[in-house]
Amino acid sequence: MSTQSMTLGNRFMFNLTAYLELTKPRVNLLVVLTSAVGFCLASSGHPDFFRLFHMSLGTALLGGGTAVLNQFLEREADGRMHRTRNRPLPSGRLSAFEAMVFGSVLIVGGTLYLGILTHPLAALLGCSTAAIYLFVYTPLKTRSIVCTTVGAVPGALPPLIGWAAARGELDFHALLLFASLFAWQYPHFLAISWIYKEDYRRGGMVMLPVFDPDGTRTSRHILIFSVALLILSVIPSISGLAGVIYLAGALILGLIFLGFGLEAARRRSTASARHVLRASVVYLPLLLILMIIDRT
Repeated sequence: MSTQSMTLGNRFMFNLTAYLELTKPRVNLLVVLTSAVGFCLASSGHPDFFRLFHMSLGTALLGGGTAVLNQFLEREADGRMHRTRNRPLPSGRLSAFEAMVFGSVLIVGGTLYLGILTHPLAALLGCSTAAIYLFVYTPLKTRSIVCTTVGAVPGALPPLIGWAAARGELDFHALLLFASLFAWQYPHFLAISWIYKEDYRRGGMVMLPVFDPDGTRTSRHILIFSVALLILSVIPSISGLAGVIYLAGALILGLIFLGFGLEAARRRSTASARHVLRASVVYLPLLLILMIIDRT
């Protein structure tokens, strides 16, 4: 094999890795998993696994495309922040044009895929998720602390995509899932922005912790939404979506999570914010798994 062929091969693999990195696989995995939970909970009896596969793939394409275009829009800010300056665009591994085309293809492809192979409502919800994230939430991040509230909307929509793909409609239980994930977004993302507030300041991001030096307001919001999440998490057992096993688990998980919120409110430190972040990452998958196991 010639040196030129090896160079081209290495360049291809380098670009492939950069393209994959742009889709934020770990974050996208959570998006797919929460949409799959919505699908399974909405399914009567055994889920249609072929439709579940198509829903998951379509959602992954949409989620990946949204992540790519978000980085395209924020490439200059990413270059100013330590935690993001090595991403493919600010580091120069890919061009802005390459990212724009790649992200657009993923979003269009994912929307069509969902609409054709699952249900048009799922496609509409998926496309709306991307639109809100890119054209409302992303610009607001440099303008107003309201961005956290707005950003919680697309973050809570994936279960509705799955629900719509399974049933072709939404109901109270679907909205309850949305409300629970909406409340979860607050302690999760406020903890992240608390930990990286100096980086966000460098990037020109208008997050609450940036303007809350001692963490009083931030910790108060974390605590309030931890309480709201605990209340919302027990409603599925009352409404008939889940049973007693789920209720017991939801109470235990919710009280533990609330304990971390209380710690953050009391200590108001970066360490306590890290505890909230880690707890949030563990809490949500366990809660959703319990809900699926004890689905009635």
